[in-house]
Amino acid sequence: MLGVIRNKSIRHTLSNFRQFSSSAKQMTVRDALNSALDEEMSADPKVFLMGEEVGEYQGAYKISKGLLEKYGPERVRDTPITEAGFTGIGVGAAYYGLKPVVEFMTFNFSMQAIDHIINSAAKSNYMSAGQISVPIVFRGPNGAAAGVGAQHSHCYAAWYGSCPGLKVLAPYSSEDARGLLKAAIRDPDPVVFLENELLYGESFPVSAEVLDSSFCLPIGKAKIEREGKDVTITAFSKMVGFALKAAEILEKEGISAEVINLRSIRPLDRSTINTSVRKTNRLVTVEEGFPQHGVGAEICTSVIEESFGYLDAPVERIAGADVPMPYAANLERLAVPQVEDIVRAAKRACHRSVPLAAAA
Repeated sequence: MLGVIRNKSIRHTLSNFRQFSSSAKQMTVRDALNSALDEEMSADPKVFLMGEEVGEYQGAYKISKGLLEKYGPERVRDTPITEAGFTGIGVGAAYYGLKPVVEFMTFNFSMQAIDHIINSAAKSNYMSAGQISVPIVFRGPNGAAAGVGAQHSHCYAAWYGSCPGLKVLAPYSSEDARGLLKAAIRDPDPVVFLENELLYGESFPVSAEVLDSSFCLPIGKAKIEREGKDVTITAFSKMVGFALKAAEILEKEGISAEVINLRSIRPLDRSTINTSVRKTNRLVTVEEGFPQHGVGAEICTSVIEESFGYLDAPVERIAGADVPMPYAANLERLAVPQVEDIVRAAKRACHRSVPLAAAA
């Protein structure tokens, strides 16, 4: 009898283990983006991909791996190195009801095509009194990579986030990448989709729900990655991971940090941010971009306007240095926010740090 009970117990344990293993499947951000593109192209023949090296080379970062073979050159279009040209073609195709996904090898190169993105795509719905929709996605790596210099390291979240008519998304995890890219492709308006090169190879756990082909995340809704009660930390893209690491360090020192993954830069989830600040009474914003006119500045203003009476400390803004990105590795590290910068800012907000005058 004891043997039967023991065997049942072992089977029950193995069953639980199998369930845990299946629910904790890992997926890279690269594969998440690739699968989202594949599924949306399969579901809707109007969706097509265009950009430099997206076809024969399968993408500069292998995001479009296997898509040319599956969908053919009419729907996976290799283009010359002419961002202004192929972006204009994409916007024109969207005018006629197709759903282009335009890849920039880096968003720095979208500057060549910004007239089409802003003047042709973003403004058309308004200027046509709603008669023209422009269902197009502009996607590619944004912000700092590693050792690629100032002309390949710029964060454009604040640039595009300031323009009415655009939706601007910045995924962090594989769940973000799959759910937000699907939402972007299905959306009737132009979407700027800001990825991060250094996250492409990162693996994240994904649930069965995330892997379902119908999975989609709402645009304009942030995610609370970690709950806390002492200080709110907002971040997007790669900086979410830095904020989570900072929260772990702060926890060891008795500070409970709530980390908000913005996911959407425009529209911005002001409600989630302000609700969190009203609970924690403190705010630290984190971004890779320049401090002046940045995403953090907009968040700070929103909190001042809506929740000023709840603040127990000045808002702390962590951003990239106010200089073009240096090429040298040691200077580049100084120009990009680090985990320790977030920790120090959170301590200041919680009155845990020693003022410089007192330390002198």
